[in-house]
Amino acid sequence: MNVTLSLDDRVVAEARRIAAARGTTLDQLISDHLDELTRADDVNTIVRELDAMWSERTYRSSGPWSREEAHQRS
Repeated sequence: MNVTLSLDDRVVAEARRIAAARGTTLDQLISDHLDELTRADDVNTIVRELDAMWSERTYRSSGPWSREEAHQRS
């Protein structure tokens, strides 16, 4: 999808310089940043959902366990 943005010339020039230093294009730099930004949002949503789920239940071990039991492999 193509998107048109209005950006300050100085910002674009600096972003192009950064992209060139990283061996990529300005388009790819922006695309990668937006991809990372949306994934971070997904992670935060997952963390909130897990926190809510864990707060609804009590998780207890059947311990105390001996050292051997704690390190036993199935």
